[in-house]
Amino acid sequence: MKPLQHYKTITKHRHKVIANCFRAGIGAQGLRHDLSKYTPTEFFAGAKYYLGTRSPNEAERDAIGYSTAWLHHKGRNKHHFEYWVDVRPDTKMYGPVKMPYNYLIEMFCDRVAASKIYGGARYDDAYALNYFLKGKGKRSMHPDTAAELERLLRLLAEKGEEAAFAEVRRCVKKYGKTNRY
Repeated sequence: MKPLQHYKTITKHRHKVIANCFRAGIGAQGLRHDLSKYTPTEFFAGAKYYLGTRSPNEAERDAIGYSTAWLHHKGRNKHHFEYWVDVRPDTKMYGPVKMPYNYLIEMFCDRVAASKIYGGARYDDAYALNYFLKGKGKRSMHPDTAAELERLLRLLAEKGEEAAFAEVRRCVKKYGKTNRY
């Protein structure tokens, strides 16, 4: 068990996401980011499987075949695309639905922050994009949500944080809480 290290990591990450959310124009939303990580279900699993270089959820999956912390987390945090699974009006089957834009932006802020935390000295502006591309075809994300997230991550990789966050702020004003992007 490494509760202190885990607490420091999740708190450092959360503070980076909050700062990113303020840069993105969704500061109040950022203040609520990942509060469920401090609940017993998520915190104790995170402390038990703490690694420091990758998510403890991955280590828990390796150990027991699934992650209790992740199952709890994704069901309570709308900035995860996995939260957005419902019966689709077009197919009448369960599948990914388009995320509201403000949660897509929180996901972008989260990925940038996580890349800095877990990437450490290896981090550059392409880190989050490369991680995203590595998982392409392995995740069930609505195609429009995936395309918009990839567009923003490419902008970050190619033009840097200032340009990416300027575009994010512009789009937050345009799309707000809708899923019409």
